[in-house]
Amino acid sequence: MKTLYLNFAVLLLVFACQNVMAQDELLIDSLAKTGKKTTLKGSINFISNNVFYGRADTTTTPIVIPQLKVTFKNGMYLSSSFYFLPNSASQQIDGGNTVAGYNFDLTDNLSGSFSFTKLFYSSASTQIGSSVSSTISGGLDYDIAGIVTPSIQAEYSFIKNGFGNDFLLNLGISHDFSKVGIFGSNDLGVISPSIEANLGSQNFYDAYFVTKKYKITKKNLAKYPEVAKVLNKLNAFNLLDYEIALPIVYKTGPIIFAFTPTYAITENSLPSTILKRVPLNSDLFYFTLGVTYRF
Repeated sequence: MKTLYLNFAVLLLVFACQNVMAQDELLIDSLAKTGKKTTLKGSINFISNNVFYGRADTTTTPIVIPQLKVTFKNGMYLSSSFYFLPNSASQQIDGGNTVAGYNFDLTDNLSGSFSFTKLFYSSASTQIGSSVSSTISGGLDYDIAGIVTPSIQAEYSFIKNGFGNDFLLNLGISHDFSKVGIFGSNDLGVISPSIEANLGSQNFYDAYFVTKKYKITKKNLAKYPEVAKVLNKLNAFNLLDYEIALPIVYKTGPIIFAFTPTYAITENSLPSTILKRVPLNSDLFYFTLGVTYRF
């Protein structure tokens, strides 16, 4: 598959796993390929707000994510990241993740990916995805004559504290526009507009409201019948949000710069009686900004 085309598959979370981070990372990986040899990349990314499948808290939560990733010549990779919240009172590491995965080409136009992610959060973390302990993810994308790339990504998330696990599905479509020699003869720029839809259960949101927002235990939830009635429906499989993103990546030598604005349209949100201190607006705008160095 041509190295300029995005191996588009949205990883989980969270991790930051957040969808837009996965888009950026896979596009950067496609630009950083140096043939069949092992590569090491270090990067640092800034996310303007912690948006998790169209869900966000009332306070804007920016995140700084440093990452180190090694990709082996057979397509397997290992990476480790940390989440730092610059606006928090303690200004300490809020969590992190370790990922083991495999990217592969089935044909010249069909690519796939598989990964296992272990997530770590501090006990005081209020991130909406902080109840997720680990995820298994796999996806496929198909480059149709260099015109458009549809993709599908499935993820199974393991939720902590006795809550049910989640099955999440991402459907997307994207197209790459590339140009060589923007500021120099060997540099490269790629713009990859994409539209995607996220579907799945929301046990992660149930855990967030019970243990973080309302700060009650699962056993005591019966004391809050109105809350329990609504939250018990979060294990249903529903449309979560639509996301429109515009990843912009510029590569010069071993350095890659990335900027991705994203507009999320939330679907099937909780009623206002439950969302007392959570944004009720049906749309959210956020962006990521990052730099990667290939050693």
